[in-house]
Order: sequence, then structure tokens, then C-alpha cells
Amino acid sequence: MGVTGVGGFFFRSKDPDALRAWYVEHLGVGSVPYGQWDTKAGPSVFAPFATDSDYFATDRHWMLNLRVDDLDGLGSSLRAAGIEVITNPDWDMPGIGRFARIHDPEGNPIELWEPDESDE
Repeated sequence: MGVTGVGGFFFRSKDPDALRAWYVEHLGVGSVPYGQWDTKAGPSVFAPFATDSDYFATDRHWMLNLRVDDLDGLGSSLRAAGIEVITNPDWDMPGIGRFARIHDPEGNPIELWEPDESDE
């Protein structure tokens, strides 16, 4: 008996309906009742960070990490929609994968992760 995966991610929003629509339109997340989506992607990471960590903005208490299967393609579609996509070669880790960062309309950080094929 034990945890078998992430059951959900819950957070406050100034305009939940508009923010939910943004996630559905741009990331395909939350398109069914209660925002659930099915995934067979693999393990998820649960990692507390020090309060002074610079891994994401210090004025934010969380960062969502979404596993993706085509980082370049998703990045292109996000940029075409006017969403800033930040990449940094230093973030990419052989054996782990490639990363990019975006922010939702309320400024919440989202890390996009394309695992290396060897990780899948």
C-alpha cells in the first residue's frame, strides 16, 4: 500500500473559469469535469524546495511541472498564441530530458518537461 501517482493539483485563482479555459486551450489540461486528465506518462516528482531557491520565482509558492511529448512543437504553438516560452540549455539534463518555462495568465510558473527517451 502506498502512493501510486499524483491525484490532483489544486490552487487558487482570481478567475477560475478563465484560467481553466487557458489551460484547456494551450496545454490540453482540464478539459473534462473537475479538470482531470488521464496519463500513462510515468513517474512524477515530489520535491520541496528551500524558501530561498531560485529554481522558480521567490514570490510564488509552487511551480507546476507538466510532462510533454513534443517540447518543440508545443513551444511553437504557445509562441504562436503569444505566450512567452523560456528555454535555457543549462536546464536540459542528459538522461532526464529537456525543459522550458511558461507562465499562465495569472503569472503562475509552469515547467514543461520532455523526458529523454531513455527515461520513458
